[in-house]
This record gives sequence, structure tokens and C-alpha cells, in this order.
Amino acid sequence: MQYSFVLFHSITGALQAEKRLKGKGIATKLIPVPRQLSSDCGVCLRFEQKDEPEVRSVLEEERIEIQGIRAL
Repeated sequence: MQYSFVLFHSITGALQAEKRLKGKGIATKLIPVPRQLSSDCGVCLRFEQKDEPEVRSVLEEERIEIQGIRAL
């Protein structure tokens, strides 16, 4: 399975995003940021790469500020 990661400026944003995405039925997991990536808050949301368009749409719709989305 291929994963992507949403990076955040704050833990608050990460928690809000997790709640909204799970509410829309998108499988996510809050994890420490992988070493290859960088984030201000130290945690990120992992999700399946195939769900990226849906993830981006929900984050924009909910106006949740992110640092970026990265794939590994």
C-alpha cells in the first residue's frame, strides 16, 4: 500500500483534520512525522495515496491550514 502524509503547522490543525476526514469516511492515522519529511508540529496524518483528491477537497472545504501533502 502507498501512503501520503499531511503535514501541519500545529497539533490543533492535525486533530481537526483527523476528525473531519474520519467523519467523511476517509481512513487516516495520526503518526509522528517520518524522518524524511519535516513538520512544525511533529505529527502528521497518514492516508492511502489513492484518497489524496478527497483529502485535499475536505481540507479545503473545512479551511484547515496545512503545511503540505507529501508522498514517500
